Amino acid sequence: MRSRSVVIDALAVSGMVCVVCAVLVSTAAVTLRERQVANAEIDRRRNVLTAAGVLREGEGLPAAEIERRFAAFEIVVVDLRMGEADPSFDPTGYDARRALVDPQASRAVPRNDAQILRVPNRALAYKKRDSSGALELLVLPIEGKGLWSTMYGFLALGPDLRTVRGLTYYQHGETPGLGGEVDNSRWRALWPGRQAFDAAGRPAIEVARGAAGPAATDPHRVDGLSGATITSRGVTAMLRFWLGEQGFGPYLERLRKETASGQVR
Repeated sequence: MRSRSVVIDALAVSGMVCVVCAVLVSTAAVTLRERQVANAEIDRRRNVLTAAGVLREGEGLPAAEIERRFAAFEIVVVDLRMGEADPSFDPTGYDARRALVDPQASRAVPRNDAQILRVPNRALAYKKRDSSGALELLVLPIEGKGLWSTMYGFLALGPDLRTVRGLTYYQHGETPGLGGEVDNSRWRALWPGRQAFDAAGRPAIEVARGAAGPAATDPHRVDGLSGATITSRGVTAMLRFWLGEQGFGPYLERLRKETASGQVR
C-alpha cells in the first residue's frame, strides 16, 4: 500500500509541475508576443532604410533612431490587382505573408521562373519624398526561390522608377559563402546605378553568369555569385517578377505617368 501511495504522490507532483510549466510558458508567450511583433517591425524598417541607403552598412542604431529615420517614409498600400495605391486600407499590422494563406486576400499567378505560386492582393511599399514633395525613391518588397530557400528582401528605385538605388536581403537559407553572398555588402554595392528596365519598359535587370561591366556601359547586369548559379538565377527571376505585370509593374507605370504629369501622390 505504501508503494502504491508513493507512486500516486509522484504522479500528482508530476502533474502539478506540468500544469505550472504550461501556465508559465503560455504566459510568457502572450507577454512576449507584443514585443516580438514590435521587434519584427523594427527589423523590417531597418532593412527598408538599408535598401534605401539611409542606413549605412553595419551601422547599429537603437530602435528610437530607426523610427526617427523611417518617419521620412510614407507607407503605401499597393493593390496589385489594380496597379494603384489603396489609401482606404489601413497598413497597421498588415502581413503580406499571412495574406498568402488566405484565398480571399491573395491570388494564384501563372507559372514563373521565380517559382511564386500566389501573391497577396495588397503589398506594402515605402515612398520617400524630397523637401519639395517630389518623389525621391521607392522601396519595394521582393521574394522568390533561391537554391534552398525563399529569399526575402527589398529593392529601392530612384525617382525615375527605373534606376536601382539599392538591394538588400534580410532572410534566406542559401549556402554560406555561395548563394548566401546575396547579403554580402560588397556584392550589394554593385547594384546602385543599374537600370531595372530596358528602353521598351520591360524588366531587364539580371545577375550575370560571370563578371558584369560598370553601370555606365553594362546597365542591366550585375556580377554573378561565384559558385551559386541557381541562387543568381533566382535573384534575376524574382526581380523581373516583382517588376513585371504580376507584381508592381502596373503600379510603377501608373506612378511614372503621375510623376511626369506633376500629379504627386
